[in-house]
Amino acid sequence: MELTQRQFEIIDAAGKILTSSGISGLTIKNLAKEMKFTESAVYRHFTSKEEIIIAMLNYLADSIDERFSKATISSDPEENFRALFGAQIRYFNANQHFVVAVFSDGLMEESQRINDCIYNIMQVKMKYLLPIITDGQQKGIFTTVIPAEALMHIVMGAFRLQMFKWRMANFSFDINQTADNMVQFILTIIKK
Repeated sequence: MELTQRQFEIIDAAGKILTSSGISGLTIKNLAKEMKFTESAVYRHFTSKEEIIIAMLNYLADSIDERFSKATISSDPEENFRALFGAQIRYFNANQHFVVAVFSDGLMEESQRINDCIYNIMQVKMKYLLPIITDGQQKGIFTTVIPAEALMHIVMGAFRLQMFKWRMANFSFDINQTADNMVQFILTIIKK
C-alpha cells in the first residue's frame, strides 16, 4: 500500500488518538486538532474516519508482512519462531500507538470493511507462523500430538493476550522481557 507522507502522518496520529481515547475519540475534528490543521485538510487525504482506519490496518498488514519475511530466513524453525515474535514485539514497543489498532475489539464493531482488514492482518501472521510450526513438526522439533493449525491458534491467542495485558497496563511493563519469557514458555510447551 502506497501512502503519501501526509497520509502516514494522519494514520500515525489516528493511532495515537485510538490509544489515548479509543474509537469514540477518533473523530475527524480530534484528528485535525492533533495534526494542527483544519478538518478539510484531513478530508483532502481521506474521505472518512473509516478510510483512515482501513489505511492504518492495511499499512500494518504490509508492515507485518515485510518484517516477517525478513525475520524468518533461517532453516531452524525454533529460530524463526523466536525471530517472528521478536520482530513484532520490537515494532510494537517502538510504535505503541499501533497496538490498539491491531488488538482493539472496538474496531471490529465499526464496519465489515474494517473487519476484513483486521482479518487480513491475522492472515498475514498465519502465513508465516503456520509454516514455521509445520516445519518444526516435520523436523521432529515441535510436538505432533496437536495439529499445526491448532498450535498456531494457541500461540496467536497467547500473543494477543500478552499484548492486550500490556495495553491495559498502559504499556508500563517491559514487553521485551515479558514476550521473551512467553516465547520461551510456548516453545517449552510445543517442543518434543
